[in-house]
Amino acid sequence: MDKLAAMQVFVKVVETGALSAAGRALGLAPPSISRRISELEDFLGVRLLQRTTRSLSLTEAGEAYYERSRQIVQAVEEANLSVTEIRADPSGTLRITVSASVARLHIAPAIAAFQMRYPKVRAVVQVSDRLVDMIEDGLDVAIRIGRLEDSSLIARKLGAARRLVCASPAYLDRASKPRNPTDLKNHACLSYRTHAGSSLWRFRKGKNDFNVQVSGPYYANDGETLVAGACAGLGVVLTPEWLVGEAIADGRLVEVLKGFTPKPEDTPLYAMYAPGPYTSPKIRAFVDFLVARFSKGYNWRA
Repeated sequence: MDKLAAMQVFVKVVETGALSAAGRALGLAPPSISRRISELEDFLGVRLLQRTTRSLSLTEAGEAYYERSRQIVQAVEEANLSVTEIRADPSGTLRITVSASVARLHIAPAIAAFQMRYPKVRAVVQVSDRLVDMIEDGLDVAIRIGRLEDSSLIARKLGAARRLVCASPAYLDRASKPRNPTDLKNHACLSYRTHAGSSLWRFRKGKNDFNVQVSGPYYANDGETLVAGACAGLGVVLTPEWLVGEAIADGRLVEVLKGFTPKPEDTPLYAMYAPGPYTSPKIRAFVDFLVARFSKGYNWRA
């Protein structure tokens, strides 16, 4: 039994949801598909699929095996593509969706630099924080921030920005500088939320944890709006460095509580794209470019 070929068949069956559909995609007859799945199950000694005349579903073992198999099959396909298309010149329209909070400050300049290197690629950018169906919306790459929920999309981590506590010099002159997280109870804290109330800010220093309920007169569901409020002297903000790096660099904001580490410590940045038989040169080139640009050492304050 060709174990890799059987694994590819299994992945295709799961992705298409039917033996017949997998057969059409792979150019194999349904009996051949069924035989290879059975051989794979016999080899592993577990049942991967529950099959009836009308439905097909993964067993618990099948779910675990699918996740690892999908990664292996994808890696093999991309390795093959990297050889067969190593001279391919990325071109065509690249449709990108990106979260608003990181678009203007960092992704827009990155796209401009990418197009200088690959002038045959035409970028179309959709700025939105909503979750999108990339296939339905005809998108190639989604740039997303924060921890990801489970997804069938391929996600590559581009980098991460530290979370910082900041306030304007004018506010600190007026309200005094917080020395430890518990001081924040007496400060106007600008929180990311959609309704009135308090927010829990968590910190760590050594072995000690600090969980502080903070509140203030100003809150928003948009990071740039909160930073603008902090720059205007309305209070203290806790946010990723990519939002405040520019303001810190030019003196509009000052970092405070430097000896205390927020929990979580940083906010990651991901590029997401749909799985498939191969990744097109334009997508592969763009994601590789972003990984190189935003990996460790990127200056979020430039």
